[in-house]
Amino acid sequence: MSSFERTVLGRTGLEVGRLGVASTYGVPAAALERAFEEGVNYFYWGTYRRSGFAEGLRRLASQRERFVLVVQSYSRMASLIGPSLERALRRLRFDHADVLLLGLWGRRPPPRVLEACRRLQQRGLVRWLALSTHRRRLVPQLAAETDFDIFHVRYNAVHTGAERDIFPHLPAEKRPGIVAFTATSWRQLLGSRKIPRQERIPTAGDCYRFVLSNSAVSVCMSGPASAAQMEQALEALHRGPMTDGEIAWMRRVGDAIYGKPRGH
Repeated sequence: MSSFERTVLGRTGLEVGRLGVASTYGVPAAALERAFEEGVNYFYWGTYRRSGFAEGLRRLASQRERFVLVVQSYSRMASLIGPSLERALRRLRFDHADVLLLGLWGRRPPPRVLEACRRLQQRGLVRWLALSTHRRRLVPQLAAETDFDIFHVRYNAVHTGAERDIFPHLPAEKRPGIVAFTATSWRQLLGSRKIPRQERIPTAGDCYRFVLSNSAVSVCMSGPASAAQMEQALEALHRGPMTDGEIAWMRRVGDAIYGKPRGH
């Protein structure tokens, strides 16, 4: 395989490109359109909502059925989840999101929150529910149930715990979609002083390729801040999976940053 092929996002049945784009860092509208032309269609309207990202989505409005719009809510109050989603949709000028992502939960969301989400589904404002978490062992528990069909989890060459605590424990049938975030480990992999001098310093593209070379991951989130960074991410997408040697190099770099070998 010379490039990362499109895939189906777990049991949602949604067809997605392997690279996602987040609104946080300021990717320009034209760069978002360019990514869409290259098959990128998982668009995350998340923590920081930049105007250029919104403009890019509006320019793609005629192609609405061909991309997946993810809107995040950090609200712990059930009564605020609906208004939060509606505000986001009004700003984007869309009538629905494909995925409502409940952000950074360390435990199972309470019934009142899930009920509020179901009401939004019934109203046609959202189709699928997702959850992001740093508590890895929570994911297999919730994946065996039916409330969430997508999970956003931390996974990169520094933080590889998902390989032990999440990926092997997902159901074989009706498997949820897995979206990885922090591929660069908050930029540590791009130039930490802990990286040995004899090791080549990874690029963001290397980080994306490492994550996507694991078949358990459906989508790897990217956070480009410019058109040039978007092109670098697209180049990584076209280069495809890493060789065994490249993966071993990324693991050595990740181990050095983490502080100790982990017996991969």
